[in-house]
Amino acid sequence: MNARSEPNMIMTMVKLFIINSQGVSAMKRFAVALVVCFISAGVVRAQGQDWMTSNGDAQRSAWIRSDAKIAKDTVKSPDFQFLWKLKLKNEPRQMNSLMPPATLERLIGYRGFRMLGFVGGSSDNIFTIDTDLGRMEWEKRFTSTTSAGTGTMNCPGGMTNGVARPTIGTIPAIIASGRGRSNPAKSAVGKPGEGAVTLAMVPPPRPAAPPPSTPPPVPARPNPASPPGGQFGRGPFLVYALSSDGMLRSMHLSNGADYEPPVKFIPPNANSNGLIVTDNVAYVVTEGNCGGAANGLWALDLITKKVTTWKANISGSAGPAFDGKGTIYVTTGSGGEIPNSLIALDQKTLTVKGWYSAGDQQFSSTPVIFNYREKTLIAGATRDGRIHMLEGGNPGGSDHRTALFVTSGSVKSGDFAPGALTSWQDAGGTRWILSSTTGTQAIDAGFPETNGKITNGSIVAWKVVDQNGSPELITVWASRDLISPLTPTIINGVAFVVSSGEFRTSDARMTAAERARRSRPAVIYALDAATGRELWNSGSVITSFAHGGAISGGMGQIYLGTHDGTLYAFGFPMEH
Repeated sequence: MNARSEPNMIMTMVKLFIINSQGVSAMKRFAVALVVCFISAGVVRAQGQDWMTSNGDAQRSAWIRSDAKIAKDTVKSPDFQFLWKLKLKNEPRQMNSLMPPATLERLIGYRGFRMLGFVGGSSDNIFTIDTDLGRMEWEKRFTSTTSAGTGTMNCPGGMTNGVARPTIGTIPAIIASGRGRSNPAKSAVGKPGEGAVTLAMVPPPRPAAPPPSTPPPVPARPNPASPPGGQFGRGPFLVYALSSDGMLRSMHLSNGADYEPPVKFIPPNANSNGLIVTDNVAYVVTEGNCGGAANGLWALDLITKKVTTWKANISGSAGPAFDGKGTIYVTTGSGGEIPNSLIALDQKTLTVKGWYSAGDQQFSSTPVIFNYREKTLIAGATRDGRIHMLEGGNPGGSDHRTALFVTSGSVKSGDFAPGALTSWQDAGGTRWILSSTTGTQAIDAGFPETNGKITNGSIVAWKVVDQNGSPELITVWASRDLISPLTPTIINGVAFVVSSGEFRTSDARMTAAERARRSRPAVIYALDAATGRELWNSGSVITSFAHGGAISGGMGQIYLGTHDGTLYAFGFPMEH
């Protein structure tokens, strides 16, 4: 099969089914068509439940809206359990090792159906795993420009981003039900007045390429509101990776074959984060002035191959956030042209549209974007423990200092530094914001110790409430005590939080090897996301510590990669 023919694969299946069923009754042919259309519709719907990029989506929410299996009343022992682990051939670069997998709910290929996880490794590796069976589907290694023994804590070398699948900037709707493994099953026959699923639902084949004598047309840029490439009838099924040599790699997700030759994006050995591909443009943030790469936001147009850069000391660990209306939001630390600010940039040109200044306080987190009562809101954390909530469009107003709401501070030392936040909305319409903390920060900020005494760190939760027509944040709960907790992940009302076990210190003289020796094994906890009450934990299954961002998951499973190169999966066993 030609690697570039994958977008028309399901259409070909439809044709083959119809051709091969010419000798059977019309009713059987119709049933075959129903099955194929039902499957293809599930593929299109599934994208909204997949983990596509850092913190899950373009809004950096770390939130999977619905799941057919994961829920507050189902995540409990022994039903939710350890499924499998794989030791991957990856060497750590300083503290970096395995990145959270990007996921695909269903690939329909010549080898049948697959649920896949795409794992980036720090030693320039891509591992693609059948997450149902816990076995390798394919793997690929790029030429690394750094050896394992080189690099520093600030400039570790190797691959520093996870694999990204093409996504969209628009904020997804909250999905209560639908087709696919991530949602409850639904009949292919419509409700009264809606009709039934038919072949008319299948998109037509893509037009054939023009003959060689015809000049190729200028590629049209897809509508940002359309489903991204990688879905049925919408373009190639691709995954993207940014290797340590600064080249952006586009690969077919079925076998890892190159879709096109690698494209120069950033300088080699840069320390980058937040790789995302949306509307045929790839974006990434660089920090630390590593490899001669200027700190800032980089954009690569995948059609023209032009690179645009906006230079700044950008904060956070999850890259730029997108509002779906043509604006990108980033936060900055000290130094640079617009320091200690949450900044709105034009998505096409990376020019500044507006900003909000936090005064002398550095931002530490990537912004998170969410809808609230028909408004687009943005939140970011500063190092003094405050959450700043702003209205989209022109954050900060004409004086660049006006916020909708700012929480009270929580850290006397000014060392509250979550790399990213989490935001979700419950079934009653209440909007929540979650963050990781260290030490006794939660208690300093006024969170109750309802779930136990906190000494090492915790996850804290605020909810958005209306006060005289204006949104405010109020403290609600703090989790149990956690060691160096990662950014929490919300799946269908369940908060998966990780006590990473990583030994963190401000002592710059301590090597990564010494930090690794002083770290402890990670533990995953499932909490009621509205109360912080513990529902389940992974116990002593995990034997190494974790470093990085939010764990990925969905489709009844969650995944955590550890420093020793092991990927763990927990969830509900596959139905036979």
